[in-house]
Amino acid sequence: MAVGATAINILGFVFLSHAVYSAYEHSLLPSASQPTPPSRLLPSFLDPRVNLPLDITLETLFSVLLLCVGVVLSSPELKPIQWNVWAGRLERSKEARATKEVGVGGGNPFAGVEERPGFLDIRGQRKEFARWVREGER
Repeated sequence: MAVGATAINILGFVFLSHAVYSAYEHSLLPSASQPTPPSRLLPSFLDPRVNLPLDITLETLFSVLLLCVGVVLSSPELKPIQWNVWAGRLERSKEARATKEVGVGGGNPFAGVEERPGFLDIRGQRKEFARWVREGER
């Protein structure tokens, strides 16, 4: 689908470029420089200075729609939101099982949480405490 999405993006870009050029050329016409009648619906600061023809407006909207569809179709597959689903997929992959070093090309995604170099090592302290209790009994 990437080839089709690329073609849609290119087509949308061509249409958008043409619409921008057409709007620029229309703004240079002497008839476009005449003041437009004020709108009763819009406030004066939102009222356009140049009235664009309907075909340029429709071409601009069509090209933006094409670009939006092309970008959505060309985007990569979404990853799971839940951490455990992502980690389970990663741990089941061959690359993650073959990698032994953490942080290089895979490995256990929970290793950073399990090691926690900046946190207190409860297991290590529990072992030290058990050894201290055993030595104190002798």
